[in-house]
Amino acid sequence: MKRDTRINALLLLVVAALAVLPLALGLGEGREEPFAGADAQAETAITEIAPDYEPWFTPLYEPPSGEVESALFALQAALGAGVLAYYFGLRRGRRQAARQAAAGAAEARTGTAEAEARPVTDTGHAAGAVPAAGAEAADGDAPGAGGTGGRGERSAAGE
Repeated sequence: MKRDTRINALLLLVVAALAVLPLALGLGEGREEPFAGADAQAETAITEIAPDYEPWFTPLYEPPSGEVESALFALQAALGAGVLAYYFGLRRGRRQAARQAAAGAAEARTGTAEAEARPVTDTGHAAGAVPAAGAEAADGDAPGAGGTGGRGERSAAGE
């Protein structure tokens, strides 16, 4: 098994354990809302400590139920994950494109030197070069056919 596969499997097991262990150990039993968010727990603690405390601000929108609030939070998390995934994917794509462009430029430099070193055949193309489709006419002199005119010169369309 490859190292990356082992690490991924181990991370998957840790995530599964984090999801299952609180339920298996009964950590939320005996509470009205066993797995309430930190905001709700903080609000409860504040009202116990200072019953006359009045919040500075009120929410702009109060969802009708906890399920709607959870759904909106999940939507917010999904949108954030999508934005992050897009950003990192874009960065990776640009990095790969830059690498390919650099490799293509290096190949073009070495490929040009190799092409110039190849002997030119009687068709006007370097030995081993494959002409583009429709690039050769009967004698190579047809206008617009990409032929070399029989002089051994290479044209842009003929390579």
